[in-house]
Amino acid sequence: MKRRDFITVLGGTVAAWPLASRAQQPRKWRIGFLHPGESSAIVSTRIDGFRDGLGAPGGEVEIVVRLANEQLSKLPAMAVELVDQNVDAICAVSPPAVLAARAATRSIPIIALDLESDPVANGWVASLAHPGGNVTGAFLDLPGFNAKSLQFLREAVPTLTKAAVLWNPASGGLQLDAARNAASTLSVTLEVFEVSRPSDFERTFQAVAAAQVGGVLMLSAPLFGGNPQLLADFTLQGRLPAINIFPDFARKGGLLAYGPELQSLFMQAGALTRKVLQGAAPAELPVERPVRFKLVANLKTARALNLTLPTSVLLSADEIIE
Repeated sequence: MKRRDFITVLGGTVAAWPLASRAQQPRKWRIGFLHPGESSAIVSTRIDGFRDGLGAPGGEVEIVVRLANEQLSKLPAMAVELVDQNVDAICAVSPPAVLAARAATRSIPIIALDLESDPVANGWVASLAHPGGNVTGAFLDLPGFNAKSLQFLREAVPTLTKAAVLWNPASGGLQLDAARNAASTLSVTLEVFEVSRPSDFERTFQAVAAAQVGGVLMLSAPLFGGNPQLLADFTLQGRLPAINIFPDFARKGGLLAYGPELQSLFMQAGALTRKVLQGAAPAELPVERPVRFKLVANLKTARALNLTLPTSVLLSADEIIE
């Protein structure tokens, strides 16, 4: 090889080194996590589940957490803050968080985790198979779900003719309509009690006790998922058979819980986020449903309430607390 050619080749190789070095640098991802709840061991566990589902998308990951501490009016400003921090995606938990994220950006991918509303009816996606915008995620849009919950409560309390429904208005009316339809089929009268914050619990349960209901159905809301011990304590104090969508409620002393396994659901949202970071377009990433449901029955609580859980409930239960 001529000396001039050797210098040219060597020079070209040296010039390529910085480019190759840059190409090997791992990508640094920044993911927003927008949640209406407050800092707690439960929320920290959910974030861990999301991180586990996210796995290793091909680089370092920073999860930027914003918690509204049950003050939903803070969510819009928090969503704007995440956008201003140039996050690569936002995981928005609950309908108010999704609304806030959509108002803040129509370009950054939003992975919703919403157990309360219908994304098509809300106009967030064009269809479940082809969302068509920057929103996809995991939604519990199953009309028969609340009917099943009320059915389990009715089986546990065969004399049930009147039930209280705890409903957070921020979650929308889809669940409430489904519960009313189910109650009509089961010949159960419902009395609805609105709950917006943890400070409402004591007053609400006093009103429930005064209404002389035979049981309590708690509709899905992060408010109820984030306070299982408090809710279980109030139902025990009021000697109220109750069912909640979140398994932790029965584990903490409530009578029944029936719903998706939340830790798995947050992992599912993390996996969807990983797909987006690896190049999947939210517009073409189908909306998913929960894949695992659990019925948890607390026999200790049943005994305290002088109830005998029927065989139908015990056979259906995935977890029985003695």
